[in-house]
Amino acid sequence: MAHSLAPRMQISSGMKRRMLVPIAAVVTIAGVAVAGEPTDSLKARIDRVLLLLEEPGDRRAEIRKVADEIFDFEEMSRRALGPHWHPRTPDERREFVSLFTDLLERSYLGRIESGRGGTVVYTGEAVTGDEGTVRTRVITSQRAEVPVDYRMHRKNGSWRVFDVSVEGISLVNNYRSQFNAVIQSSSYSALVERLRSKESDAAASPPSPRRPRRD
Repeated sequence: MAHSLAPRMQISSGMKRRMLVPIAAVVTIAGVAVAGEPTDSLKARIDRVLLLLEEPGDRRAEIRKVADEIFDFEEMSRRALGPHWHPRTPDERREFVSLFTDLLERSYLGRIESGRGGTVVYTGEAVTGDEGTVRTRVITSQRAEVPVDYRMHRKNGSWRVFDVSVEGISLVNNYRSQFNAVIQSSSYSALVERLRSKESDAAASPPSPRRPRRD
């Protein structure tokens, strides 16, 4: 088992699973119950990932590009760092976004390549102005159903994910709790060093994609 980001923190296996399930869940798809602009945007990118997975060769770089279109990593980074974002210099912010993006994308790509997966059923969406939530259910390979909600916003004319909730637990909030604990017990520099060391929780990785199930 790989080390967690904060080795001294006591994090339950359930919390670990919630932290990373959305990263791979977003690359599987089943029937769409209620589709609107956010859902259509998400589905279009998911379909591109599925096509890349069928092509021969190493497609990780291309899948990363699609992930960059799905997720607003800068906004996720700002929210995950919470009150510690404001004091950071522009250079520190850029570095943190890069490191946090790498952490999430490694989890995303690692689970895609692991060959185990489930399917996702889209159950609806709610939109207010330039923000919306796409609701889904992840059906794991063990046939368990996990509710996963994607919070999205319209940025520069495109809908992007800035947070994901698994069983009502926010991905961003979980990371914010960990990051804050490291900063409070040590320092911001210590957090950055841990991110640079590429310590990630492989055991918390979510199910991988599989072919779409058509209802």
